[in-house]
Amino acid sequence: MSDRAVVASERISAIQQRLAEGLAKIDPHHRLLGRPLSYRVIDGRTLEITYRDVAGIAEAEVLGVKRILGRDCYCTVAPQTAESVTVRFVVPLE
Repeated sequence: MSDRAVVASERISAIQQRLAEGLAKIDPHHRLLGRPLSYRVIDGRTLEITYRDVAGIAEAEVLGVKRILGRDCYCTVAPQTAESVTVRFVVPLE
């Protein structure tokens, strides 16, 4: 495994741990907590975190997750069905 891959793996583990510890505090209505969650590494440099089947999300919750993930992350919210949205966070790993 290359040095870059090791650093990326360590950073992903740290992000997952911070989310596990911090999400309950910033998501009191459980809009993200317990939703289907996936992680995908893009080009070895970026982590995409996707929450599916989210009934809705407030800007305060998005900002809370961004505080957990770091200042350089981005978020998109897109319709999934008439009743739910997909919330996607993109975090640089470098």
